[in-house]
Amino acid sequence: MTTGDELGTEAAQTTNAVNSRSSAGFDIGTRLDGALGRTGVLRTAHGDIQTPAFIAVGTKATVKAVLPESMSELGAQAVLANAYHLYLQPGPELIDEAGGLGAFMNWPGPTFTDSGGFQVMSLGAGFKKVLAMDSAGVQSDDVIAAGKTRLAHVDDDGVTFKSHLDGSKHRFTPEVSMQVQHQIGADIMFAFDELTTLLNTRGYQESSLERTRLWAIRCIAEHQRLSEERSHRPYQALFGVLQGAQYEDLRRKAARDLGAMDFDGFGIGGALEKENLGTIVRWVNEELPENKPRHLLGISEPDDLFVAIENGADTFDCVSPSRVARNAAIYSKDGRFNVTGARYRRDFGPLDPECDCYTCANYSRAYLHHLFKAKEMVSSTLATIHNERFIVRLVDDIRLSIESGRFYEFKEDVLGRYYAAKR
Repeated sequence: MTTGDELGTEAAQTTNAVNSRSSAGFDIGTRLDGALGRTGVLRTAHGDIQTPAFIAVGTKATVKAVLPESMSELGAQAVLANAYHLYLQPGPELIDEAGGLGAFMNWPGPTFTDSGGFQVMSLGAGFKKVLAMDSAGVQSDDVIAAGKTRLAHVDDDGVTFKSHLDGSKHRFTPEVSMQVQHQIGADIMFAFDELTTLLNTRGYQESSLERTRLWAIRCIAEHQRLSEERSHRPYQALFGVLQGAQYEDLRRKAARDLGAMDFDGFGIGGALEKENLGTIVRWVNEELPENKPRHLLGISEPDDLFVAIENGADTFDCVSPSRVARNAAIYSKDGRFNVTGARYRRDFGPLDPECDCYTCANYSRAYLHHLFKAKEMVSSTLATIHNERFIVRLVDDIRLSIESGRFYEFKEDVLGRYYAAKR
């Protein structure tokens, strides 16, 4: 027999689950004239994100070489961690025990996790950091990097893969991905999907898209079960991921299929060539529900940001600003340069005279040149702070340009100057 106290507890748990989901959502602000772009506010349990926004990548619960406090000071609104890497090390159970990703890494703001699908596929096919994104070459149903052996095997139920750390065998299904991401505890997470390459055949793209659609249904079911089971924790929004390579009919189908499901937002993923980025983003955003946020996975170059925002993307993530910083590549309003060049040995000016970051306020190009040449670790810290601030600020300024009605003029000014040296 159920007592009154038990009924009261069940009711409270149900109310908590409902209330927690109400903390997530998306409100549209200013619309861009003549295009799909818009500003907005993406609401999470750990704070609002003003969009468009660049989401800094902290793969292993850290933006490499930079303290979370520094990321906050440079204006980052949220960080994205990698479910695959955190699953392998230190393990999702430990992060759950610590109170979730934000508490574990001492980051008070919103957090994202990707599903781990990209890393399972890319590392499993031997491509390391990226998949084959060039459509030139022989198409195949089984694409593998030259000289590599396959570490991941896909079937209709999930993916079996070997750890790139120690070779141990693991299994990801949609349910496992949801369980791992719920334990990691990010505010926004992504459904488990299969990522293909541009070298996969049309037939394989079609079967993969259907597999991802069925996995999306399973992700939603498991997400709903876990949200009720873990109603004492803040609600985690679930984004579906759209694939389809460079085929318009497949991309639009994916957007219609997943757009009709109970997702909180959507991730635009998959292989595509740079020159087709804007077109593909437009295809899917013409089909997706307008009132839900869209996250474009894996971009950060200035021209890509403008074209993606113009075509309706709201948030973005990419490892590039921090990765290239560790190799001495520095963003500036006049383009990217390598600070280890001989011309900077006696250059006592800031990395970018127009930048307001901590590095530019306190250190010179000559000093960064010395640090990189001497292989000092702080070189990566100072360069990453600058690069992350540059991209975060650029997207913030794009948002302001939409609000003020100056987007197209701002785009012309920024890109004309940034890429002038390449012309």
